[in-house]
Amino acid sequence: MKPYREMSKEELTQQKEELTKQFENAKGMGLKLDMSRGKPTPAQLDMTMGLMDVLNSDSDMMTMDGVDTRNYGLMDGIIEAKHLLADVMSVPAENVIVYGNSSLSIMYDTISRSVTHGVMGSTPWCKLDQVKFLCPVPGYDRHFAITQHFGIEMILIPMTPNGPDMDLVEKYVNEDPAVKGIWCVPKYSNPQGISYSDETVRRFAALKPAAEDFRIYWDNAYAIHHLYEDKQDQILEILSECEKAGNPDMVYEFCSTSKITFSGSGIAAMASSQANLADIKKTLTLQTIGYDKVNQLRHARYFKNLEGMMAHMKKHADILRPKFEAVLSVLDRELGGLGIGEWTRPLGGYFISFDAMEGCAKAIVEKCKEAGVVLTGAGATFPYGKDPKDSNIRIAPTFPTSEEMAAATDVFVLCVKLVSVEKLLQA
Repeated sequence: MKPYREMSKEELTQQKEELTKQFENAKGMGLKLDMSRGKPTPAQLDMTMGLMDVLNSDSDMMTMDGVDTRNYGLMDGIIEAKHLLADVMSVPAENVIVYGNSSLSIMYDTISRSVTHGVMGSTPWCKLDQVKFLCPVPGYDRHFAITQHFGIEMILIPMTPNGPDMDLVEKYVNEDPAVKGIWCVPKYSNPQGISYSDETVRRFAALKPAAEDFRIYWDNAYAIHHLYEDKQDQILEILSECEKAGNPDMVYEFCSTSKITFSGSGIAAMASSQANLADIKKTLTLQTIGYDKVNQLRHARYFKNLEGMMAHMKKHADILRPKFEAVLSVLDRELGGLGIGEWTRPLGGYFISFDAMEGCAKAIVEKCKEAGVVLTGAGATFPYGKDPKDSNIRIAPTFPTSEEMAAATDVFVLCVKLVSVEKLLQA
């Protein structure tokens, strides 16, 4: 079929009639499919049930350096868990604090602490007239929700195939002292699956911030979440690059096992410079006596080391890969060459990013909902929920089965075609 934009009005009208019939049939199928969030499937959670058998009432609950995990203490985490998550991030264990189950909670606390008490002695953000954050788009909706919650002005930074537009990042960071941070998902980004190039990472490390309390919020959520054994993205380690560039304190890095073990009861960590960690611990000592060290011990003993974790991630990939491929197969077959959409082909992570014709995303999501397929709300991948072009849609292929994903994608492409035809007929 020729591209839609090359069709005559009569051809488009005929297409609309045929697609409308197909859409009515799809509505009659009674589908109830959810592609809205990147949740692990039950099979992935079942695969990790051995984690529950690592400790029992007869287990030795002591760490390798003789600390009883059942008791108070070790506010910054047990040594075994530090080493495990340090290896995930490729940083030294002494640069790591292990928290509870959620990296999002760490990010929220980090922003909150900056607002109320400042960063390493700088003026608390609540006492400033203006605080700004850079937001690469499309991006992670929960990042944007945190900064919006604290009333921080968010500035859109377009993503490129190599990461954020660094010309813009450098301009804002180096020239405006009100810019205090930037959200980053540097590997298999949410939702595009883009990994930052070496040049991008080095340019981040070489920033010359106008604000002494500027920090890069490096959310390395998908550090080891590859889909393929023979095709894997690798990125430079940001902490060491910043140190080499003379900016050792410029990064807060985050990771968790949320999509490695159990989403609701994993372990999470922050990595940063010793100076940053010392600043954070001043507040942390007031906030907690210590996080769940028993769960930290459970994770450390279950995986033993990074190699054990990587072997586990191959099992995840075997479950997820067919789902991603099912979606991409339908998109290629049904929309390839029509000129009404573009989509990413990630090598890892949890999402596929789809860009429809401008002004069509909300209508596509609404039509999918009518037919029983729930997608992430249009605009969610942008600050304030407002996509300036109304074109980006995040597809989460992980939770449904491969067969359900194919069925859901069939409905999705039908809605893309119908909305696109209607848009072109209105032109």
